[in-house]
This record gives sequence, structure tokens and C-alpha cells, in this order.
Amino acid sequence: MIRSVTWKLILAFLVVSLTVAVFGAWIARWLTQYEFEQLVLEQAKSRFVADVSFYYQVNGSWRGVLEFIRQRSVPSVPPAGAPQVQPPQLFPNPSPPIRKPLVFLLVDEQGRVVVPAGGYRLGEVLLPETLAKATPIEVEGRVVGYALPSGDLPTMDAREQQYLARTNRALALATIAAMLVALVLGFLLARALTRPLRELTHAIRAMGEGALHQEVPVRSRDELGSLAQAFNQMSADLAQADQARRHLTADIAHDLRTPLTVIAGYLEAMQEGVLPPTVERLQAIQMEVGHLQRLVEDLRTLSLADSGELRLTLQWIAPGDLLHRLYMAFVAQAHAQGIRLETQVQPDIPRIKVDTERMVQVLSNLVSNSLRHTPQGGEITLFAESADGMVHLVVEDSGEGIPSQALPHIFERFYRVEASRSGGRGESGLGLAIAKSIVEVHGGSIQVESEPGRGTRFSISLPVRSEGENLP
Repeated sequence: MIRSVTWKLILAFLVVSLTVAVFGAWIARWLTQYEFEQLVLEQAKSRFVADVSFYYQVNGSWRGVLEFIRQRSVPSVPPAGAPQVQPPQLFPNPSPPIRKPLVFLLVDEQGRVVVPAGGYRLGEVLLPETLAKATPIEVEGRVVGYALPSGDLPTMDAREQQYLARTNRALALATIAAMLVALVLGFLLARALTRPLRELTHAIRAMGEGALHQEVPVRSRDELGSLAQAFNQMSADLAQADQARRHLTADIAHDLRTPLTVIAGYLEAMQEGVLPPTVERLQAIQMEVGHLQRLVEDLRTLSLADSGELRLTLQWIAPGDLLHRLYMAFVAQAHAQGIRLETQVQPDIPRIKVDTERMVQVLSNLVSNSLRHTPQGGEITLFAESADGMVHLVVEDSGEGIPSQALPHIFERFYRVEASRSGGRGESGLGLAIAKSIVEVHGGSIQVESEPGRGTRFSISLPVRSEGENLP
């Protein structure tokens, strides 16, 4: 069994080309022989008509024409004393003999057969519709008879047979040459077609050995080119996902190690009597435990969102009520930091169907970030507006902003823009990633716009639904 695609393609090309070449050669041979036979037949008819016309012109009737035709068909030395059909001087340059006797029959002007051939008998009268297919014989402008083919083909002479034999040999050689050309072209085409497959196979094997980032050249715009592009994209995505997994593991280990180190240090010092177990030290341990609990809960939330198992308790709520709840939760902290916090709600904005607690969690994370990165004297505004079938919940601040190179990554897990934006203890680096996951579970999206020194704008877009409509 052939297992190589290259040889399968070569064999396929060879079979197709062989079939086409043989069929084409057979058609060409048949047409050549048919047309050549028709040419010989036309020449024989012209010769026959010329001979019998000349005979009638000399003799003035068809008497004795049958013997004349037989002598012309089978040339031989006439016997001594045989009557001359016509004077020899009347045929100084006679045409070559007809190869096959009685290939054409001769009919007089009354339709009576005078030279029988084929299935016709001497003296038989032909029907007018049969004569309509015959070739008239004219002498001095008068139709004196008709020539009609008998249906038999004239025998070819040696030269004509050699011509057909040479033609058949040429067709056979052309067929063999076409097969050889098809074999060479098939090999080259098969190699060219399977080259991307070989490159893909090599790259896949390399990925199986751990080198996930592989890229194969895109050599065409056809299906193989599309396959190469899809493979390159898949390889890049896998490499990025693997790198993100490695970073995630390292970040989780780092965020777990820091509070555990603090807790272990305090406990070890207390056990050895180096430090007494005061209320302040126990509160510090409790704070680190709380940080661990929040980190574990954040990871659990992300895991549920990724697996599609994050359960939502949906209820209808007015966007203004949602923003008012946030305002009441953060207004005291904003006032203490010298930051103005206000809300703006578009009139007649439709209600939204959301998990209120989850959406408050998302918005609280955004407001908390704004409070951490907005200086004294700044302001934070909560917007609610409706446009294009969507309700937009916006948290906009006049804080320090986010560098442009960091914007594409801020929703990645454990991503921190810089040390100055990493905040104090208690931040896990998962807040924006969780916010994005929760919004997407609601069928919405979250975008960010920011300019360093001029503030940041987070916008959550949620679809407007009818009262009986559920989430997709």
C-alpha cells in the first residue's frame, strides 16, 4: 500500500494523463483514418466519374462500359483478338487503376443500372430518392448518367497504407512522450503540493517535543496557504497561552509566598519566644490570611468564569440605582481623600437585567482603582447612558492615567502596569481580569481609554433586553 501522499499524487497524475493521452490518441487516429478514407473515396469517385464521362463522350452510349470498368479496375494484358473498347490513342495518359473493383455503380439517365456494384443488379431501376443522392455525369451539358457509391471502400495502395502506419506510429510516440512529460510534471507538482504538508508535519513534531512557537512559510493563497496561516496562528496562540500559564503560575506563587512568609515568620518568632503574641501582631497575621482568602476567592471566580460555571442571580435594576449604590459606598472615602465623586444618569434609560452583586463587584473594583490613582483635588464621575441598543456604565477619573503600551494588557491576570500602580498590600492583580470575565458572562464588553496625566475612562456595555429575554 502506498503511504506517501507524494507518490499517490504522482500516480494520480500519471493515470489521468495516461487516460487522456490514450483517449486523445485513439480519437486522433480514428479521425485521421476516417478523413483519409474519405479523401481516398473522393479521389476514387472523381477518377470514376472522369473515366466513364470520357467513355460516354467517345462511344456516345453506355454499351460496353461494364467491360471497360472491369478492365480499368483489374489491369491486365488484353488477350489476343479481344475487341478494343476504345482506341488506345484516346487514353494517352490513363489514370491509375481503381483499387477495388466495382466500388461505384453506374446508372444511365433513365435510372437503370449499367455497372452494378454492392447489392445492386445489372438493369435494376433505382428510385428517384436514391438517384437524388447520386453524382450526375454530364457530357456536353447533358446529364447522361449517375455515379453512386456502393458502400465499399476502395483498397489503399502501399503508399497510402504506409502513410497511415507512419501516422499511427507518430501518435503512439506522442502518447509515450505525453506520459513521460506527465510523469515528470506530476513528480514536480506533487513535490510542490506536499511541501507545505511536510513543513507542517515537521513543525507539529517540534511542537510535540515542547517547542510550541513554530511558524511555517505561507507559499500560496489557496487552501494549503490558509492551512499554513491557521497553523501559524494556532502556534502563536499556544505559545502565548503557555507563556501566560507560566507567568500565572509564577505570579500565584509570588502572591502566595509573600503572605505565607509573613505569617510563618510571626508564628515562628512567637513559638520561640522572640516576639510576644500581641494584638497588633495577631491583626497583622489576620490581614495576611484575609489577603490569602481574597486571592483564593479571586482565582476561584476566574476558574468558574473560564469554565462557564459562574452562576448569576439575575434581576432587573435601574442603572441609576446601581450607580447610587456605588456612590453611597465610596463617597466617604472619596471625601476623605479630597476627591469629588458624582453620578450622571441619562433620563429614561432602560433597566438592565444583571446579577447585581457581581456587577457591584465589577464597578467597585473600577472605582477603587480610580481612588488609588487619582490625586487630591481630582474627580471621579459615574455615568449611565443608553445608545445603539446598549446601556453604558462608565467610570471616569482625572487621575494619573495608564501608559499606552500598557493598555492592551491591563485585563490580563496578575498584570501590573508599574510599581507605582501596584498599590499597597491586598491587591492580587486579578481585579480587572475578574471584571472582564463577569461582564462577558453577562453578554457585554468592557473597554478602557486612558492618557497619562489626564485620567482614565472604563466603559461597560450591556445589551438592552426585553422583560422576557434571557442571557444567551
